[in-house]
Amino acid sequence: MITLIRKKQKTCHNKNHRVSYVVSGIAEITGAKFLQHGEDVLIENLLTDSRKLLFPKNSLFFSLPGSARKGNTFIKTLYDKEVRNFIVDDSFPPEEAGRYPDTNFLLVHDVLFALQKLAAYHRHQYRYPVIGITGSNGKTIVKEWLNQLLGEEHNIVRSPKSYNSQVGVPLSVWRMHESNTLGIFESGISKPGEMKNLQKIIDPDIGIITFMGAAHAEGFVSKEQKIREKLQLFLNSNLLVYCNDDEQLANEVSIFRAEKNGIPETFTWGSNEQAHLQVIRRKKNNDSASILCVFKKESFEFSIPFTDDASINNAITCCSVLLAMGIPIAVISEKMQRLRAVEMRMELKQGINNCSVINDGYSADLNSLSISLDFLEQQKQHTRRTVILSDFLQSGKDTDILYQDISTALKGKHIQRFIGIGPEISAHAASFSSLDEKHFYHSTEDFLRDINQLHFENETILIKGARIFRFEKISNALARKSHDTFLEVNLNAIRHNLAVYRQLLRPGVKIMAMVKAFSYGSGSYEVANLLQHTGIDYLAVAYTDEGVDLRRAGISLPIMVMNAETSGFDNLNKYKLEPEIFSFNLLSAFKEYLLQNETTDYPVHLKIDTGMHRLGFVHDETTALCNILKDQNAMKIVSVFSHLAGSDSADHDGFTKQQVSNFNFAADEIEQALNYSFFRHMANSSSIYRHPEFQMDMVRLGIGLYGIDTTGELQYRLQPVTALKTTVSQIKKVKKGESIGYSRKGIALRDSEIATVRIGYADGYPRLLSNGKGKMIINGNAVPVIGNICMDMTMLDVTGTDAEEGDTVIVFGEELPVTELALQAETIPYEILTNISQRVKRVYFEE
Repeated sequence: MITLIRKKQKTCHNKNHRVSYVVSGIAEITGAKFLQHGEDVLIENLLTDSRKLLFPKNSLFFSLPGSARKGNTFIKTLYDKEVRNFIVDDSFPPEEAGRYPDTNFLLVHDVLFALQKLAAYHRHQYRYPVIGITGSNGKTIVKEWLNQLLGEEHNIVRSPKSYNSQVGVPLSVWRMHESNTLGIFESGISKPGEMKNLQKIIDPDIGIITFMGAAHAEGFVSKEQKIREKLQLFLNSNLLVYCNDDEQLANEVSIFRAEKNGIPETFTWGSNEQAHLQVIRRKKNNDSASILCVFKKESFEFSIPFTDDASINNAITCCSVLLAMGIPIAVISEKMQRLRAVEMRMELKQGINNCSVINDGYSADLNSLSISLDFLEQQKQHTRRTVILSDFLQSGKDTDILYQDISTALKGKHIQRFIGIGPEISAHAASFSSLDEKHFYHSTEDFLRDINQLHFENETILIKGARIFRFEKISNALARKSHDTFLEVNLNAIRHNLAVYRQLLRPGVKIMAMVKAFSYGSGSYEVANLLQHTGIDYLAVAYTDEGVDLRRAGISLPIMVMNAETSGFDNLNKYKLEPEIFSFNLLSAFKEYLLQNETTDYPVHLKIDTGMHRLGFVHDETTALCNILKDQNAMKIVSVFSHLAGSDSADHDGFTKQQVSNFNFAADEIEQALNYSFFRHMANSSSIYRHPEFQMDMVRLGIGLYGIDTTGELQYRLQPVTALKTTVSQIKKVKKGESIGYSRKGIALRDSEIATVRIGYADGYPRLLSNGKGKMIINGNAVPVIGNICMDMTMLDVTGTDAEEGDTVIVFGEELPVTELALQAETIPYEILTNISQRVKRVYFEE
């Protein structure tokens, strides 16, 4: 084990068994200069995301540069929330500091480097062992399983969820505490040169490399280069655990160790005799797998409650680590049987009595609480918010301080009702005296017996607890019951796709996100809440009613209505919605309405028809349009825009250029007549990438946001957002020659097993996919539709598969992309997504 030398500095003091830091001490560690001095307070929390603020007084905000919004833009918001400590770089104007009295401003050359330097210093104040994990896949699972396997013997500090980036790693290591006895941190990189920074922060005693993908990731020229970069994490490690069946990995490890005179030592596993842990056999049963191994010439077998190959490999990696740590085989075998699935996501689902339910009932600690409260704060559909928390276990804090901190965090997030479950949190009920409404129960069962007396209605409910409290029972009790067909919506994927397009934008270009048609089937206010949270500039809906629903759900962003009608003018005005004006009739009617209501400068958007020939003013009408607009003050033109008809295809590039030319001619004439400027926009999802020169002032991001690229050029950079799933309701045996379904269109060509699943054309599954044209996925097997699709049910031929009643069925998702399903149905992904019925439950999740 590495000998760590604790450096005594006058600016660092021990308090509550944690190495602690005052602002001046952090300045010394990071090499920062004071732009402005405030109180030399104790810093306990490092903040890089203004939305995750819990404890203002003792937080230090690192103003990181960003591709979309610079950290400096959040300083005023945080100052108004009583944050008084900031680290900034040269992009922050020094004269601005004077606007924030009693505030510490530390100036550094590189804010990210300062964050990493502080975390590296903090890591080396502790002498207990640290495990570092890297690889292409399985990092988080291995970390969480090691926490399960070693948690009885150790007080473990680990990366929350998948915090493994250049920012996530230092925030994770900052959580190290004297009360811990083991650290487990994961590390991910996207390009060469990044790992050397993370190595200084984690500096692991034991290293683990999980599965290395065959294909090299974007940012690396080869798999070998990626392996060499990841190995830099283990420069000072004593031991490295990996699978030596991967010849490329084994070869690179040999080269790495040779350059370091045989350090670190290795513990390998694999099917070969040279491995320290030789895997002889893997046997999969219905709901478990058994692995027969040889270690030091002794055979032993252990079982895990999983059957997929990835879980088996991750379990063998964990077994290897435990063997390397000297844990007896008998103990390991017993622990492996108790491994639990790792839940790494928060789910948002519709609840009883018009509630929204956020389920994060798998962990309870202060760091993940900030993530959960941030997600709760995104949801604007209800003004009332309830938080249900269990005891917080192994926090490393004195319990009096811990629960007072939790109470402070809840108060700062304006929680209307708090429910504490567990003997420890109940014993600290007095800590929550500042909250308006609170209830305490010693167990989950006690709460469930009283649930009807609490009258949950029209509120957003966050459920967060340690796994032993079985909060899934609470989630099930509060969730609205519906049939077992559901659309999963990955909010992380929407964030990712938005980031991909933001990186393609020229400086200063704004984004209008299309959330019409129920956000392409993904949900209205749930997606709009997320987009508002990410700092999008505009939203667009098709009809006034859609905009009204968003306003009622708490969406405050500007919203353009693309098909405004005269009957909806009152709601446009009441809910501050901005209409698209596309005809003289609509222009005249809305102008008359505004005059009758004595309204001036109402924001509107002009649609120019440049060749789509759907809606809009044509070229010959521009002069007449200008004459009307320049002589009135009822309306203010916010933007002028048009729609590209074929921007996704090179075949139409000439037409696209002509459209842009026609548009600019019309927009110039309008701007000259009005004598003021406005936003111009034409670019849709495909043209953002294919025609960057046409991005203008704003782009309209639609189907690309939801992970579908019609050009085919961005598809591998985008992530799928939705997955439509159902379940098997019944399986029956049908003899050869018998018919299946309406009109007897399906005929069994052999003795068959037919599964009926809970989805039909009323749910949006196209009837055109009947009789073998469509397929679904069950347990990894693509099985064909047989017979005609019914209104509420579909039959599948599952002959020769391991399908069982109750199994999950993938209608489309990662294994069967919606683009492929659309091809089978002879349509486009837009139609598939927007046709998914409202009766299909939407389940939103965020990692």
